Amino acid sequence: MNISTIVFIGLLIVALALFAKNVKTIIRNIKLGKDLDRNDQKGERFSLMAKVALGQSKMIVRPIAGLLHIVVYAGFIIINVEVLEIVLDGVLGTHRLFAPLGNLYTGLISVFEILALLVLVSCVIFLIRRNVLRIKRFFSAEMTSWPRTDANLILITEVLLMGAFLLMNATDTVLQNLGSEHYTQVGSFPVSIHLTNVLSGISEGNLIFLERGLWWFHIVGIFAFLNYLPYSKHFHILLAFPNVFYSKLTPKGQLTNMEAVKKEVEMMFDPAADPYSAPAEPQGDPERFGAKDVTDLTWKQLMDAYTCTECGRCTDVCPANQTGKVLSPRKILMDTRDRLVEVGKGIDKNGKDFTDEKSLLRDYITEEEVLACTTCNACTEACPVNNDPLSVIVDLRRFLIMEESKAPAEWTGMLTNIENNGAPWQFAQADRLNWKDEI
Repeated sequence: MNISTIVFIGLLIVALALFAKNVKTIIRNIKLGKDLDRNDQKGERFSLMAKVALGQSKMIVRPIAGLLHIVVYAGFIIINVEVLEIVLDGVLGTHRLFAPLGNLYTGLISVFEILALLVLVSCVIFLIRRNVLRIKRFFSAEMTSWPRTDANLILITEVLLMGAFLLMNATDTVLQNLGSEHYTQVGSFPVSIHLTNVLSGISEGNLIFLERGLWWFHIVGIFAFLNYLPYSKHFHILLAFPNVFYSKLTPKGQLTNMEAVKKEVEMMFDPAADPYSAPAEPQGDPERFGAKDVTDLTWKQLMDAYTCTECGRCTDVCPANQTGKVLSPRKILMDTRDRLVEVGKGIDKNGKDFTDEKSLLRDYITEEEVLACTTCNACTEACPVNNDPLSVIVDLRRFLIMEESKAPAEWTGMLTNIENNGAPWQFAQADRLNWKDEI
C-alpha cells in the first residue's frame, strides 16, 4: 500500500466521521422538539415523497428556476455514482476500476460529462441571477451577508467540481493517447474531448501531475462539500426526503387543536354538560399553550427549519409581506433554525439542563411578525420541500394570546365575545341561532 492510498483512506475516514458527528448533532437538535405522530398512511407518504422530493413537482411552478434546479439536482444525484469509482480507486490504488464494463462504462461517463456541463452552466446562470440580476427575493432583510455567501459558495463549488471533473477526463484522454503507464485505455468522452486542445504542448510528466492534482481536488472537494452541508441551507439535499415524507396530510389550512382547549369549547357548546364533572388536571406542570421557544415546537417543525432552502418563495407569496408588513415566513424558519443551533451548542457546552434565559419569541421573532400573519397558508403551499412556517407562527401567537393575553384590541373584543357568547358577535347566547329564522 503506497503513501497516496494511505493518505486517501485517512481522509475518507476523517470525512465520514466528521459528517456522522454533525448529522448526529442535527438529529439530537430535532429531537429536542415535542413528540408528534406522523407514521400514518405510509403509502400516501411515500407517494408524496416521490412526487415532491424526488420528482421536484413544486419547483416547476416557476419554470426557469425549476428547470435549472432539476438539472443541478439530477446532476448531483447521478454524477455522484461516478464518485463511487473514485473512492474505490483511492482505496484500492487502481485507476478507472469500472473500465472493464466496456461500452456500458463509456456510456455512463458520457452521460456524466453531459450532466456535468449542464450543471456547470446552470450554476453559472444561478450566480448571474443572484449577483448580476439581483432578484429581489434574494435580498430581503433576513438575507444578510452569510445566507447570500452560503448560496454563492455552494454554486462556485459546484462549478469548480464539475470543471475539475471535465478537465481531469480531458487530461486522462491525452495521457491514454500517449500510452502513459497506469492510464487505462477507455477512449474519449463527448465533452472533455473538446478540452484536450488546451493541453497540447504540455509534457507527459506535467500532464500526469495535472491529472492527479485534478483527481485529488475533485475528491477532496467532495469530502469538504459533504462536511459543509450540515452548516449550510443545502442540507435540504438530504433532509428534503424525510421532511416531505412526514408532511401534514390533512388540509394545509386546517389548524391543529389543543386537546385541553378543545374539551373546554366542546363543553361550552353542550348545554347538558356539567363543568364540575371534568377530569382533574394531570399531575406536574400544566402544558404550555403554544410555543415560546424551540423546545415548545414539535420535532417536525424543527426539521422544517433545518430543511428550509431559503429560496424565498414563501415570502414572495405572503400577502402580509407584500403589503409592507415585517413578516417573512422564510425568516421565521431561518430564525427557528438559528435559535435551535444556539440551544444545541449550549447543551453541548453546559449539559442538557442548559438555559440562557433567551427564547425564540422576542429574541429572534418579534410580536409584530407573529401578529401580522393572515393564516392564508400561501407560504406552506409555495414551499418546494413542504415546510410549514404557518404552524410555527400560529404556535408562537397562541403563546402570546393564551399565556400572556397579548393581542390587538380588535382581537380581544372578538375573543371575549367567543368566550362569553360562543360567537364573535356581541349578543346573548340565547340569540345565537336567530339568524336561521330570517331564511
